[in-house]
Amino acid sequence: MDHSTSLLRLIFLALGAALVLLVLRSAFHLPRGIDTPTTSLFDAAAAAGSSCTRFAPWGCRKGDRTKPKPKPPSHETDVPRHPLDPLTVSEINRAREILRAHPPFASSPSSLFVHSLALDEPEKAVVLGWRRGVDPLPPRRAVAVVRFRGEAFVLAVDLAGGAVTPLPVPASGYPTMTMDEQVSLCFAPFADPAFNATIRRRGVRLSDVACLPISLGWYGPTEENRRLIKVQCFSAEGTANFYMRPIEGLTVLVDMDTAEVIHISDRGAGIPIPAAANTDYRYARHMQEEGDPASNGFQKVRAPSMEPAPSGPGVELVDGHTVRWGGWELHLKADARAGMVVSRARVQDPRTGAHREVLYKGMASELFVPYMDPSEAWYFKTYMDAGEYGFGLQAMPLVPLNDCPRHARYLDGVFVAADGRPYVRENMICVFERYAGDVAWRHSESPITGLARPRGSAAEERCLHQQSDMGDTLQQDRGMGRRVVRIPEQRGGHTGQLG
Repeated sequence: MDHSTSLLRLIFLALGAALVLLVLRSAFHLPRGIDTPTTSLFDAAAAAGSSCTRFAPWGCRKGDRTKPKPKPPSHETDVPRHPLDPLTVSEINRAREILRAHPPFASSPSSLFVHSLALDEPEKAVVLGWRRGVDPLPPRRAVAVVRFRGEAFVLAVDLAGGAVTPLPVPASGYPTMTMDEQVSLCFAPFADPAFNATIRRRGVRLSDVACLPISLGWYGPTEENRRLIKVQCFSAEGTANFYMRPIEGLTVLVDMDTAEVIHISDRGAGIPIPAAANTDYRYARHMQEEGDPASNGFQKVRAPSMEPAPSGPGVELVDGHTVRWGGWELHLKADARAGMVVSRARVQDPRTGAHREVLYKGMASELFVPYMDPSEAWYFKTYMDAGEYGFGLQAMPLVPLNDCPRHARYLDGVFVAADGRPYVRENMICVFERYAGDVAWRHSESPITGLARPRGSAAEERCLHQQSDMGDTLQQDRGMGRRVVRIPEQRGGHTGQLG
C-alpha cells in the first residue's frame, strides 16, 4: 500500500512539473534555435521534421500539411499516335543528332543554334485518308530553322532515314528569337559601363532595374546583315508590376549575336519615374499595405464557380491529343509559334452517325501590335508576337482552380531549346466542360393561350484554354494573349454557332 501511494505521488508530481513547464514556456516564450523545426501534434509528417521555423510560421502549414508535389511528366516514353501529333522527346533528340552530324554543322556543333524544330505535317489528303487503328502513321519528318555561324538554314529532316534536305530560305528577315536569347538580352545592357552610369544618373539602383527586349524590326541600311534589337528598362522598386514604372526615354541598341551594346539613347532624363504606390496587382500585397483591399478598388475575393456541366464532365482525351465530347472530335496540340493548334474538328450527326468536317486547322496566325507613336522611344514598337516571341514559347502554366476548373484535363507542350534539346512546358492547355449559366434555347407561348409553360435547355460550354504572357500585364493595353475556343453543344442534329 505504501509503495502504491508513493508511486501515485511520484506520477502526480511529474505531471505537475510538466504542466508548470508548459505554462512558463507559453508565458515567457522560451527561445528555441532559429533553425529548430516547428512541429504539430496534428501533423503526421511532423515527426520527420519541417522546413519552417518560428520566424516563418506560414511555411509550416504549407510545408507540413500538403502532399509532396508530384514529379512533372518527362514524356520520355511518348510515341506519336496520330499523323498530326507534335514531335516527341525522342524524336527531337533524334533530329538533334541528325542535324549535329550533318555538314557543315558537324565541324562545330556548338555553333549550331536551333530556332525552330517542329513536325513537317503530311499533306492534307494523307491526313484525311488516315484511319485510326487501321493505317500506319505516315513517315515522320521535321522542319528545322537553324543558324550556323551567322547564316540561316531551313531544313527538312527525315527522322527514320536520317536524310537532311535544304528548303528555301526567305530572302530577308531573321528567325524567331529563342528563349535563350530572350533571357540573355534582358541582362546584356548591365555589362556596359555607360549603361550602368546612365541608370545611376537617373537615381535608380541597378538591383531594381528590369530590362526587356522590344521587337526586332528593321530600320535602315545601317542595320543590314546584323541582328539588332532595342532593349528598354523599368524600375521594379516597390512593386512586382514594373511595367507601371518605365525609365522613359532610355533605349539601348544591342547586337543579339555578340550581346554588345551598340548605342544608348537617353532622352528622358527630365521624365520622372511613376510612383510605385497602388501599382502592384497582387491581392495579398494590397491586403498587407492597406489592410482593407476595398480601399483600392479590390472587391472581396470569392471562390469561383468550378462546377462542371449538369451532365458531368464528359471530356475524353484519347492518345494524348484527340479530344472527344458531345459529338465532337478534334486534334489538339501545343506549338512553339502559334500556341494552341486545333485540327480535324468534326461533329457527328446523331441520326446517321456520320462525321462532318468543320475545321481542318485553326490557330492564331499572328498578333500585330503597332503602337504608332513617332517619338524615338516608341516608333519601333511594332510587335509580331507570334513570329518574334512565340505564343507557345511564352505560354504560362495554367493553375488549377485559377485558370481552369478542377475537372479539367491538361496538355503539356514539348519544345526545343537553342541547343536542340527538348524541354516540357507543363499544363500549357486545359480542356473542360462547364455550365455557362445561360440558356441554349427556350420556347413558350403567350399567356392568353393557356400554354405558357416554358420549355428550354441550359447551355453548356466546352472550352480549350491556353494563355501566353507576351510581356505586359493587365494594366497595359496589350494585355495578355489568352485564347479560349468554345465549341457549341449539339442538339437534335444541329449545332449552335461557334463562339
